Amino acid sequence: MIEFRKNVPINILLADDDRDDRYFFEKALKELPIDTNFNTVPDGERLMDYLYKNVANLPDVLFLDNNMPRKNGSECLIEIKADKRLKGIPVVLCSTSLGDDFANLLYLNGAHYYLHKCDFAELKQCIDMVLQLLAQNPNQPPRDKFMLRLQEA
Repeated sequence: MIEFRKNVPINILLADDDRDDRYFFEKALKELPIDTNFNTVPDGERLMDYLYKNVANLPDVLFLDNNMPRKNGSECLIEIKADKRLKGIPVVLCSTSLGDDFANLLYLNGAHYYLHKCDFAELKQCIDMVLQLLAQNPNQPPRDKFMLRLQEA
């Protein structure tokens, strides 16, 4: 679904309850040489409301914090992938910790990538890596490529 076209901004949506994380994500994104339209929502319920209200203009990629109030990232992922209007959105789950069993569940539920939350110095590189991978292949990668590490860039 994500496509890098000259002079066409990429629509990026971030769902994260942490105000600082949203701020630093936006700041990192602005430092990348990619034209984007960026929106945020602070929790899973607002994410789903946003998506349903914007079905005609869905994001090209969704960065989704797993640990949010009201509706967590994995619940949102299941709802997104169950809806034929939303299931094509590439979803990148972000968390500070994730066990292999839970990562397997996220993968089976349709997440494209899992990205370990990193500090600001690495954030710009992490976002760039994810966008490049999705531009090369917008489909879900093989399971062994699901969990991203910065050193893989």
